[in-house]
Amino acid sequence: MATTERPVTGSLTIVGSGIRPGLHTTSEARARIVRADKVLYLLAEPAPTTWIEKLNPSAESLTHLYESDRTHDEVYEALVEAMLVPVRAGLDVCMVTYGNPAVFDESSHEAVRRARAEGYPAKILPGVSALDCLFVDLGVDPGRHGLQTYEGSDFALGDFTPNVRVPLVLWQISVIGNTRTGGSVNVDGLRVLADRLAEHYGADHEVTIYEATPFPVGRPLIERCAVRALPEAGVTGLSTLYVPPLVVRAAG
Repeated sequence: MATTERPVTGSLTIVGSGIRPGLHTTSEARARIVRADKVLYLLAEPAPTTWIEKLNPSAESLTHLYESDRTHDEVYEALVEAMLVPVRAGLDVCMVTYGNPAVFDESSHEAVRRARAEGYPAKILPGVSALDCLFVDLGVDPGRHGLQTYEGSDFALGDFTPNVRVPLVLWQISVIGNTRTGGSVNVDGLRVLADRLAEHYGADHEVTIYEATPFPVGRPLIERCAVRALPEAGVTGLSTLYVPPLVVRAAG
């Protein structure tokens, strides 16, 4: 006797909260949060979360998955599975992440890939990223001189050769060389990064350590220092590094 396959009923939508959760969150993302059967969220530590719980009482934080001494790969796998378990149970799931889920968030990309491979509808909706805030707060126009951007460890430990005439943005500079979650800023990693940058820009080239504010009345953290001083600068877990061009080209 022929059997009838059970129709796929679950779905996954990953939305970005923006850097100022609630304020930067798009109307489309907000509607997805409200309509979801199950809401999961993972926001940066200072970000407020009560707005998510008010929009949907099913909201559940996944911060507990960032257990100390877990490898990044282990955490990412745990995040992916946490998103997919309720999807497989037939629920319409909305995952809310800090910033833009498509920017330096491999777990979001992998969850969507895996959900689609299993036959479930899945997509990512964008949010305001730290890079968008950096453009505004530092007065950087990527359309003027272009832009190059790398993950901090990839740049510091890899063989990339930057174009010193083009602005450079480096992400996750606090954890260069780290393979595990938790812990303090890796100063040794910053030393490696400083040496790497000095090879191409010189030790006296001025760079900017930047951190967007998650609060509507707050100010971004902006610290300028020479490349050589990077290991002693005020880097935090949310810091992004902006390296201006060594030679500024004339517009035109």
